[in-house]
Amino acid sequence: MKSVYAKISLFSFATLVISLIAFLAITEVVSFQNAHRTGSFGRIHSMELEQAREAYETGGVDRLRVFMERMHRYIPGRHFLTDAAGKDLLTGEDRSALIAVAEPEGTQPRRMHGVRVVISKSQDDRYRWIAEMKAPPLELQSYLPYYALILGAVALVCWLLAFNIATPLRGLARTVDRFGAGDLGVRVNSTRKDEIGELSRAFDRMAERIATLLSAERRLLQDISHELRSPLARLSFAAELVRTADDRDAAVARLRKEIHRLTDLVGALLQVTRAEGDPSAAGREDLRLDKLLEEVVQDCQMEAHARGCNIVCQASPPVLMSGDRELLRRAIENVVRNSIHYTPQGAAVDIAMDQEKDAVQISVRDYGPGVPDDALPKIFQPFFRVDGSRDSATGGMGLGLTIAKRAIGVHHGNVWARNAQPGLRVCIEVPLGAVEQIVART
Repeated sequence: MKSVYAKISLFSFATLVISLIAFLAITEVVSFQNAHRTGSFGRIHSMELEQAREAYETGGVDRLRVFMERMHRYIPGRHFLTDAAGKDLLTGEDRSALIAVAEPEGTQPRRMHGVRVVISKSQDDRYRWIAEMKAPPLELQSYLPYYALILGAVALVCWLLAFNIATPLRGLARTVDRFGAGDLGVRVNSTRKDEIGELSRAFDRMAERIATLLSAERRLLQDISHELRSPLARLSFAAELVRTADDRDAAVARLRKEIHRLTDLVGALLQVTRAEGDPSAAGREDLRLDKLLEEVVQDCQMEAHARGCNIVCQASPPVLMSGDRELLRRAIENVVRNSIHYTPQGAAVDIAMDQEKDAVQISVRDYGPGVPDDALPKIFQPFFRVDGSRDSATGGMGLGLTIAKRAIGVHHGNVWARNAQPGLRVCIEVPLGAVEQIVART
C-alpha cells in the first residue's frame, strides 16, 4: 500500500477487529472463572446430589428415575448418581471412566469449550454425583447490532483521522508538484498547529527563499544581457584601436577605461543581487546609525568639494540598531553620492536624521533640476535614467538608488523620493522595531 490514507484506515480497522475478538474471549473466560470462583456451580451440584440421594433412598430406582427425568427437562447435560465405586444407581452401568476424567468440585475449570465433567461427593462418601456438561454456545446473534454500531462508530472515527492526516499531505504534494513545474508563487498557507502545519510552513519558507533567489538570478541575467551589450561593443572597438591606432598609449588608456567601466557594472549588478537575493546572508550587528551617517558624510565630502558643493548634515540624537553595517553604509552612500551628482556648484546637499513615532528617517536633499513626477517611482528601477540632466552622461549606471532601495528592504525599511522645489529629496526609513534610541549620558 502506497497511500497513507489506506494504511491508517486499514490498520485502525484491523486494530478494532482484533480488540473486539480479544474482548469476547476475555469476557467468556472471566465470566466462566468468576462463576466457579464464587462457588455457584459447586453449591448447585451439592444441592442436586442431596436431592438425588433423597429420591433414591426414599423411593428407590423408580423415584430416582422420575427425579432425573424432571431435572433433565430444565438443566442441560447428563447427570449420574453412582456409588463410591462408580456404579450407576439408576442403570447399573459402570461410570468409573467418567470419574477418572472428572474435575473435583470447587477447582478451577480446565476446559472452557466442549464437554466438561464435574464430580461431587456426599459427606459420608457413599455417593458420587457426576455432571457432564457442554459449554453453552456464545450467542453472538443477539449482540451483533451492538457490535456493528461500535464498529461503525470507530470506523467513522478512523476515517476522520485518516482524512485529517492524508488530505493536507496530498495538498502539500500537489503544491510541491506545481512549484517544481515552475509556479514559484504557489504556497500551502496552512493554518494547522500540528507537525503537518509545521511542515507546510517550512515548505512555504523554503519556496519563498527559492523564489527570491531565482527571481534575483533572472533579474541579474536580464540586466546583464541588456547592459553588457554597449560596454562589450566599446571594448571590442577599443581593442581594435590598440591594434591599428597610431597613438597606442591613448588606445590603451581607452581600453583600460572601458575595462574599468565594465568591471564597475558587473560589481554593481552582483551587489544588487546579493542585497535582494540573499537577505539571510546579511551579517547582523549592533551599530550606531548616527555614527554611520557621519562616516558616510566624511567620506563624501571630498567628492562634494571637487564638484564645488558642500554637505550639510543636521545633528541627530544617538540611535542604536541591529543590521548589516556594509549594506546600510552603501545604501546611504549611494543616495548621498546621487545627490552630489545633481547638486549645482555653490549649493549644498542637506542631510537630516529624525526619529519619529515608529521609525527613524534619513532625508537627503539636493538642489538640482529634480525629477518629473511620473518618473519618481521609476528611479529606483535598475538602469532607469531620466532624460535631460539625469542621464548616462553623468557617469552613473542607473543602479545606485536600486542598490539603496534593496539594501534598506533587507532591513524591512523603505526608500522613496519626492521633488523639493527645487531639487529632489530622497528619504530612507528604517522601522523602529529594529531601532532603539540611546539615552545620552551626561
